[in-house]
Amino acid sequence: MAQAGSMFGIWNPNPTRHTAAEDIQGLIAGSMVAALGLYILAQVGLLTGGMAGLAFVLHYATGLSFGLLFFLLNLPFYILSFKRVGLDFTLKTFAAVGATSFLVEIENRFLVIQMIQPFWAAILGGLLLGFGLLALYRHRASLGGLGILAIYIQDRFGIRAGLVQLAFDLAVMACAFLVVSPMVVIWSILGAVVLNLFLAINHRSDRYIALR
Repeated sequence: MAQAGSMFGIWNPNPTRHTAAEDIQGLIAGSMVAALGLYILAQVGLLTGGMAGLAFVLHYATGLSFGLLFFLLNLPFYILSFKRVGLDFTLKTFAAVGATSFLVEIENRFLVIQMIQPFWAAILGGLLLGFGLLALYRHRASLGGLGILAIYIQDRFGIRAGLVQLAFDLAVMACAFLVVSPMVVIWSILGAVVLNLFLAINHRSDRYIALR
């Protein structure tokens, strides 16, 4: 079976490389899991950090489609992504963002959540987003351009990328007070903490070396 899978390009016998088939399944799985996390957050009016958080704020403020806003907000970053990281990463990220945006919009056709407590939605949503992002990271993709922008600012102005992302997330949460209740913001911060702790523990390049 292993030899047949290798022969047809389903997986690569070299553990440090992904085949196209492995990348495709990784992007699909990561996008599906991340979209489910975002959908759960949206069911109780929560938000998260990054560009998804900004999309949530604009969605709650205007009523416009979250998926559309999330997709459009990421468009300006693809040029920077291409220049800084390369075409392969940029195309995969574009595909992941597009798929996730679409899946969030159609999720209610397949899944209806009648009741979920906000604190549980924050925990589940944060974990699912973490799993989705981890899958995408391991196939050299992401869910947005904020990380690329943070690295660019670090290289250009000497401001640490982590501080740039933290400042952006704090700004998103501050803006959230204008469109949602303080309790919603508190639960949203819980979800963001769960997400970032999950990634900090599980996303380590010295433990997972698959590249392409």
